[in-house]
Amino acid sequence: MANERTARGAAPMRVGIAADHGGFELKQHLSARLTDAGYLVLDFGDARLQAADDYPDFIVPLARAVADATVARGVGICGSGVGASVAANKVPGVRACLIHETFSAHQGVEDDDLNMLCLGGLVVGHATAWELVQTFLDARFSGAERHRRRLAKILEIEHWALKGSR
Repeated sequence: MANERTARGAAPMRVGIAADHGGFELKQHLSARLTDAGYLVLDFGDARLQAADDYPDFIVPLARAVADATVARGVGICGSGVGASVAANKVPGVRACLIHETFSAHQGVEDDDLNMLCLGGLVVGHATAWELVQTFLDARFSGAERHRRRLAKILEIEHWALKGSR
Protein backbone atom coordinates (compact mmCIF):
# COMPACT_ATOMS: atom_id res chain seq x y z
CA MET A 1 0.00 0.00 0.00
CA ALA A 2 1.54 3.30 -1.08
CA ASN A 3 1.33 6.41 1.02
CA GLU A 4 -0.09 9.70 -0.31
CA ARG A 5 3.33 10.90 -1.49
CA THR A 6 3.86 7.97 -3.82
CA ALA A 7 0.20 7.76 -4.86
CA ARG A 8 0.45 11.24 -6.40
CA GLY A 9 3.64 10.31 -8.24
CA ALA A 10 5.92 12.27 -5.92
CA ALA A 11 9.13 10.74 -4.68
CA PRO A 12 8.66 8.75 -1.48
CA MET A 13 9.66 10.42 1.77
CA ARG A 14 13.15 9.36 2.89
CA VAL A 15 12.99 8.18 6.48
CA GLY A 16 16.07 7.22 8.47
CA ILE A 17 15.92 4.67 11.26
CA ALA A 18 18.49 3.46 13.78
CA ALA A 19 18.58 1.35 16.92
CA ASP A 20 20.87 -0.39 19.32
CA HIS A 21 20.18 -3.83 20.80
CA GLY A 22 17.37 -2.45 22.98
CA GLY A 23 15.46 -1.23 19.95
CA PHE A 24 16.67 -3.65 17.29
CA GLU A 25 13.53 -5.79 17.11
CA LEU A 26 11.25 -2.73 16.98
CA LYS A 27 13.47 -1.17 14.30
CA GLN A 28 13.11 -4.26 12.14
CA HIS A 29 9.34 -4.19 12.56
CA LEU A 30 9.03 -0.46 11.80
CA SER A 31 11.40 -0.66 8.83
CA ALA A 32 9.21 -3.30 7.23
CA ARG A 33 6.02 -1.33 7.95
CA LEU A 34 7.53 1.88 6.54
CA THR A 35 8.71 0.13 3.40
CA ASP A 36 5.31 -1.48 2.92
CA ALA A 37 3.70 1.95 3.32
CA GLY A 38 5.80 3.36 0.48
CA TYR A 39 8.54 5.20 2.38
CA LEU A 40 12.17 4.99 1.33
CA VAL A 41 13.87 3.70 4.48
CA LEU A 42 17.55 4.28 5.18
CA ASP A 43 18.76 2.01 7.98
CA PHE A 44 21.63 3.44 10.03
CA GLY A 45 22.08 0.25 12.05
CA ASP A 46 22.70 -1.75 13.91
CA ALA A 47 22.55 -4.31 11.11
CA ARG A 48 22.37 -7.22 13.51
CA LEU A 49 21.43 -7.80 17.12
CA GLN A 50 24.51 -7.27 19.29
CA ALA A 51 24.05 -7.02 23.04
CA ALA A 52 27.23 -4.97 23.48
CA ASP A 53 26.50 -2.25 20.91
CA ASP A 54 26.10 1.41 21.90
CA TYR A 55 23.21 3.63 20.76
CA PRO A 56 25.37 6.69 19.92
CA ASP A 57 27.10 4.64 17.21
CA PHE A 58 23.81 4.48 15.27
CA ILE A 59 21.76 7.40 16.54
CA VAL A 60 24.38 10.07 15.84
CA PRO A 61 24.87 9.12 12.16
CA LEU A 62 21.07 9.12 11.79
CA ALA A 63 20.84 12.53 13.47
CA ARG A 64 23.53 13.90 11.14
CA ALA A 65 21.53 12.62 8.17
CA VAL A 66 18.45 14.40 9.53
CA ALA A 67 20.43 17.61 10.07
CA ASP A 68 21.89 17.61 6.55
CA ALA A 69 18.56 16.57 4.97
CA THR A 70 19.82 13.24 3.65
CA VAL A 71 16.56 12.01 5.19
CA ALA A 72 13.41 14.06 5.76
CA ARG A 73 12.77 12.60 9.21
CA GLY A 74 14.39 10.13 11.57
CA VAL A 75 13.27 7.45 14.01
CA GLY A 76 15.78 6.55 16.72
CA ILE A 77 15.23 3.64 19.05
CA CYS A 78 17.06 2.36 22.11
CA GLY A 79 15.77 0.43 25.12
CA SER A 80 13.98 3.36 26.77
CA GLY A 81 14.30 5.98 24.03
CA VAL A 82 15.97 8.35 26.49
CA GLY A 83 19.54 7.74 25.36
CA ALA A 84 18.55 8.02 21.70
CA SER A 85 16.92 11.39 22.40
CA VAL A 86 19.89 12.70 24.37
CA ALA A 87 22.39 11.63 21.69
CA ALA A 88 20.33 12.94 18.77
CA ASN A 89 19.86 16.36 20.35
CA LYS A 90 23.63 16.84 20.54
CA VAL A 91 23.65 17.22 16.74
CA PRO A 92 22.96 20.83 15.68
CA GLY A 93 19.79 21.12 13.63
CA VAL A 94 18.14 18.08 15.17
CA ARG A 95 15.00 18.42 17.22
CA ALA A 96 14.42 14.97 18.67
CA CYS A 97 11.98 13.94 21.33
CA LEU A 98 11.02 10.80 23.20
CA ILE A 99 7.32 10.33 22.53
CA HIS A 100 4.85 7.75 23.80
CA GLU A 101 1.49 9.26 22.76
CA THR A 102 0.00 10.63 19.55
CA PHE A 103 -0.73 14.21 20.61
CA SER A 104 2.96 14.97 21.09
CA ALA A 105 3.85 13.03 17.94
CA HIS A 106 1.96 15.52 15.77
CA GLN A 107 2.12 18.60 17.99
CA GLY A 108 5.90 18.33 18.23
CA VAL A 109 6.13 18.62 14.46
CA GLU A 110 3.38 21.23 14.08
CA ASP A 111 4.69 23.60 16.75
CA ASP A 112 8.36 22.71 17.27
CA ASP A 113 9.35 21.38 13.84
CA LEU A 114 10.37 18.06 15.41
CA ASN A 115 12.46 16.15 12.87
CA MET A 116 13.37 13.03 14.83
CA LEU A 117 11.14 10.76 16.86
CA CYS A 118 12.69 8.63 19.60
CA LEU A 119 11.09 5.48 20.92
CA GLY A 120 11.81 2.95 23.62
CA GLY A 121 12.02 -0.52 22.12
CA LEU A 122 11.53 -2.10 25.53
CA VAL A 123 8.58 0.10 26.55
CA VAL A 124 6.47 0.68 23.41
CA GLY A 125 4.65 -2.12 21.63
CA HIS A 126 4.50 -2.59 17.88
CA ALA A 127 1.01 -1.20 17.36
CA THR A 128 1.63 1.93 19.42
CA ALA A 129 5.04 2.51 17.83
CA TRP A 130 3.57 2.25 14.32
CA GLU A 131 0.76 4.66 15.23
CA LEU A 132 3.30 7.14 16.63
CA VAL A 133 5.54 6.89 13.58
CA GLN A 134 2.62 7.40 11.19
CA THR A 135 1.38 10.39 13.18
CA PHE A 136 4.88 11.91 13.28
CA LEU A 137 5.47 11.43 9.54
CA ASP A 138 2.05 12.77 8.54
CA ALA A 139 2.40 15.96 10.60
CA ARG A 140 3.65 19.24 9.11
CA PHE A 141 5.21 22.30 10.74
CA SER A 142 2.60 25.06 10.98
CA GLY A 143 5.06 27.89 10.31
CA ALA A 144 3.12 30.15 12.69
CA GLU A 145 5.05 33.26 13.68
CA ARG A 146 5.18 32.33 17.36
CA HIS A 147 6.64 28.93 16.52
CA ARG A 148 9.24 30.40 14.14
CA ARG A 149 10.18 32.91 16.87
CA ARG A 150 10.68 30.13 19.42
CA LEU A 151 12.71 28.02 17.00
CA ALA A 152 14.93 31.04 16.27
CA LYS A 153 15.69 31.24 19.98
CA ILE A 154 16.64 27.57 19.99
CA LEU A 155 18.89 28.14 16.98
CA GLU A 156 20.61 30.95 18.92
CA ILE A 157 21.30 28.48 21.75
CA GLU A 158 22.80 26.00 19.26
CA HIS A 159 25.05 28.69 17.79
CA TRP A 160 26.09 29.81 21.25
CA ALA A 161 26.94 26.23 22.24
CA LEU A 162 28.93 25.66 19.03
CA LYS A 163 31.06 28.73 19.78
CA GLY A 164 31.96 27.24 23.15
CA SER A 165 30.44 30.14 25.08
CA ARG A 166 29.50 28.87 28.47
